This record gives sequence, structure tokens and C-alpha cells, in this order.
Amino acid sequence: MRVVRYDHQGAGRLGIREGSEVVDLSHADRELPSDVADLLRAGPDAQDALISAARSSRTRLPVADLKVLPPASSCGKIICLGLNYIDHAAEGGAKPPDYPMIFLRAATSFVGHNIPMIRPNCSDQFDYEAELVAFIGKKGRHISRADALSHVAGYSIFNDGSIRDYQWKTSQWTVGKNFDGTGGFGPEFVSADEVPSGASGLKIQSRLNGQTMQDANTKDMVFGVADTISLISECMTLDPGDILVMGTPGGVGAARKPPVFMKPGDVCEIEIESIGVLRNPIEQESR
Repeated sequence: MRVVRYDHQGAGRLGIREGSEVVDLSHADRELPSDVADLLRAGPDAQDALISAARSSRTRLPVADLKVLPPASSCGKIICLGLNYIDHAAEGGAKPPDYPMIFLRAATSFVGHNIPMIRPNCSDQFDYEAELVAFIGKKGRHISRADALSHVAGYSIFNDGSIRDYQWKTSQWTVGKNFDGTGGFGPEFVSADEVPSGASGLKIQSRLNGQTMQDANTKDMVFGVADTISLISECMTLDPGDILVMGTPGGVGAARKPPVFMKPGDVCEIEIESIGVLRNPIEQESR
């Protein structure tokens, strides 16, 4: 199942994508949640209702005509991993971490597919990062690695746009990772049954203006999805609608010589095999 969240008269709606069209569910069931995180929090009955509504709806909308929103903006927790690929750690002069390097994002940083990511006026060091997203679908604490993937409902794609000079102002990365409109997210939620276990073994790339900048495989993560869930749940309860943003491979702009940063007029694409392509043009912040 591939769920698209899109704008309708200023409000979010969910639809199921079938090929180049999205099944409009609003006419079939007006009580359905309008955000994937809310859908997951509502539980299996709501997800069954989504599928049932898709079967009964005759309304199809061309994907190309829709303003696609981030799959979720009501996530309870947005948990991100740093230095989670060996080559990315190495290009920054660091060893792979022995324990996940965790930071948090805010949903105010999200933008959807084909929506501009915003370079702020205070910096020209706007970097790209191709990342896998895992959606938590079942609540848990002290989750074993063996049981961890049963807590995953699905996956998506993230461009963890980073304002590098602000990221390095302190030992905490929060500010550089949370400028408004800097995190591309989407284009859709892909249920876990459509990808390999743990979304492992998938090709992951970033392309800037058509040039491949990052080219790796999700099997190269230091901490895979199951490991991450087990370790984080030692500390905190993971709830339906939480997301894990799983870190980026080597090839980021800041590590290049000379550095390559995103600028207005650029287009950045993130592609993960079996999940899709997230595309965002780059615009300058307006005053």
C-alpha cells in the first residue's frame, strides 16, 4: 500500500496511489484521518477502513495534479540518527559510533514532494542528505531486536537538509537541522510489506541537478532499523506515528573539495529503491 497525503482546499487528505493516480478516499469515508501519523495512532481498524474506502471509491486523481504534502506532520517524535553510515562518518573524520548518535527534528522543518526547500538568508551552507524514514506502527518499550520490525508500519524518504555552519555552532546539532522548510519528506508512505525486511539492501542516492552525489545501500547502515528500535526503546516508549530518520551515506556537500551546497534554482532528488523518488527545488528565503 502506498499512501499519499495531499492538499485539498488548504487541508490534508489521504489517498492510496495506484500507478499515476491517487484514489480519493474522502467521498467514501469522511471520518478517515488526514495524516499518516494519525492513521497509525488510530490503529488497525482505521487502516482497514482506509483500504475498504479505496475499494469503494470511484474517484481517481492524477498524481501530477496534486500538491503533495509530507506523509505525516503530526508525528509525536521525529528521531534522527547521525553518522549512521561508515563512509559518512569517515568523510567527517570520525569513527562509526558505538551507540546511535541521536538528535530530534521538528515538523515545522518539513516540506513535501516537489515543494521548495528553503535556503535561509543567514547562511549559504545548505547541504543535502539522503535518508530512509521508518514509521512506527505499534507501541513498545524494551523491544527486542528480534521483535523490532513488527513495530514498523512502513517507510518513506527524507532529505535531511542541514545548515552546516549553524549545525557546528554547538555540540548539539538541533539548530542546524531545524530551520523552517529545510527537510524534504515524501513523496508517500510505503507499507512495510512492499519492501525487504528492515528496508535493508536498497540502493539509496541523492542527485543535485541530475548529478549523482551520494550512491550507497541501506545495508551499509551502522545501526539498521531493528537495532535502532531496540536501542531507542531502552530509553523511551515508541508510539504509533513516531518516525525514525535513519542517517545519510557519504558524499555530502560539506565533505567535498571544494564544498558543494544547494542554492536557489537547484533541484535535489533523493531516490531509494522500492520506495520512490523525492524531488525538491531550492528557493531562497523571502523576507
